[in-house]
Amino acid sequence: MTYRAPINDILLSLNHGAGLAAAVQAGHYGDFDGDITAAVLEEAGKFASDVLAPLNKVGDEHGIKLDDGKVTTAPGWPDAYQRWTAAGWNAVSGPEAFGGQGLPLAINAACTEIWSASNVAFGLCPLLTLSAIEALDAHGNAELKQIYLEKLVTGEWTGTMQLTEPNAGSDVGALRTRAEKQADGTYRLKGTKIFITYGEHDMTDNIVHFVLARLPDAPAGTKGISLFLVPKFLVNADGSLGARNDIHASGVEHKLGMHASPTCTMTMGDKGGAIGYLIGEENQGMRCMFTMMNQARLGVGLEGVGIADRAYQQALAYAQERRQGKALGRKGDGMDPIIVHPDVKRMLMQMRSQTAAARTICYATAVALDISVRAKDAKVRADAAARGALLTPIAKAFSTDTGNEVAYLGVQVHGGMGFIEETGAAQHYRDARITSIYEGTNGIQSIDLVTRKLGANGGASVWALLDELDATVKQVETSNDPAFGSTGAKLRDALGALERTSKWLLERLAASPNDALAGATPYLRLFGATLGGCMLAGEALAAKANGDAEPQRYVALARFFAENIAVQAPSLEKTVTESAEAVTGADAVLAG
Repeated sequence: MTYRAPINDILLSLNHGAGLAAAVQAGHYGDFDGDITAAVLEEAGKFASDVLAPLNKVGDEHGIKLDDGKVTTAPGWPDAYQRWTAAGWNAVSGPEAFGGQGLPLAINAACTEIWSASNVAFGLCPLLTLSAIEALDAHGNAELKQIYLEKLVTGEWTGTMQLTEPNAGSDVGALRTRAEKQADGTYRLKGTKIFITYGEHDMTDNIVHFVLARLPDAPAGTKGISLFLVPKFLVNADGSLGARNDIHASGVEHKLGMHASPTCTMTMGDKGGAIGYLIGEENQGMRCMFTMMNQARLGVGLEGVGIADRAYQQALAYAQERRQGKALGRKGDGMDPIIVHPDVKRMLMQMRSQTAAARTICYATAVALDISVRAKDAKVRADAAARGALLTPIAKAFSTDTGNEVAYLGVQVHGGMGFIEETGAAQHYRDARITSIYEGTNGIQSIDLVTRKLGANGGASVWALLDELDATVKQVETSNDPAFGSTGAKLRDALGALERTSKWLLERLAASPNDALAGATPYLRLFGATLGGCMLAGEALAAKANGDAEPQRYVALARFFAENIAVQAPSLEKTVTESAEAVTGADAVLAG
């Protein structure tokens, strides 16, 4: 089964659930014409269906090959990438001054979902290039921008993000890669990085690595880390490629999924040290790197959405075709499609509703990030930046958990055939697994939400968001539409649980931080379920108000989520507020 981008669902989510249309109307996007959104996404959908989706299984089966430091990608990969850049897809949200189209990040976020749904291993490469562009544009000096930025924006060169080392995974401050300043102002880097996505490949003639390293006299921990731009090939004064730099792929990983995406061990220093150029200031690398990581975390959340949507589309098609048993009460010969069975309907609705909720959370994050740099009013920009910071860990963790759960259900809908590679359902399940691990594990996202984002500015961002969600719930409660069922009541309960839990965590952070950390992951789930449920309800209300052809299907989707997913909020509240001792006192079980 091929992939078709759900353009109508995407547009409703983007314009109304995530607030793009309102932000455009408020003038936060300048002279951007929101009417072009549909056209851009339609073309993205065609490219994804015609070019990328057919290569998804090819890439999974062929994988990549490392030979003498060179990586060969799967058949069709380099050609698809050249077609991708020629069509301008890498430049969608890039700065116009360096060859980009200057479209909103929110539009590119929708495109990222489409690339991820059609071929997530392919889409992972430009996702990291986008992060590299953001870091260089924000922190690089004019000379580096002139040399590298346009090539990255157009996609002629790709970018990587190099943090992880054998003894420094989530604890970035423990990294050992060294950088020494040279007389000409460059730096020489020596060390090894692992798990580097697209660290080496044959799709472009140069790769621009962004590498964290430590100077000889740097402070310990994360305060002593600097960020460097390290090209695969040095660049001559006329812009042509020069000598090969002292950085190469010394190994590739053999993985559960994402077979077509090269995950490399990168070695620097075999020939005296890789030449690098400082990004930002010395010992300020983490600040620069977080510019990359925040973009990447949203991108990975969108990977979760994309995989989930692809798994749902495939499961739905299979359930409509596969015949097994009869609908309850039906007489006569023959078997019915399995979609008539209530449990199959339940699984499909869970897949669809969770995907829709995660999609809107990600898009809302992108809209907030857009407004934080595009709005004219300084306070609007500041409030949007705080909103984007609050939503980023939720977008990353809730959406990638959704990708894993929906892919799991996709296998289940297929039954025994889902366990067979032939159907493709297993590939989605395998590919999804890494998304909740890389770019900061989902546990780290939960800790970030509780310890940094929840209490920022006295919790102002959280309370402002809850006020907006409250307004949506009131609209549902007063809509007098019986099709909503108990949606309003269930969302009201969820919103109350989220508010009470947020206040409890703020108190425990001051009195007993371990108690708060013990509940961080269920709190993020509670936040995501409540936020997603309210957003879906808002979309359903918008669909009705706008006279969409089938508004009731969005009402039905919101109702299912509220009555099956958001309804878990009070239980999650109890998990956070009443079970900390069960976690902190677990040493009696775990010791030895």
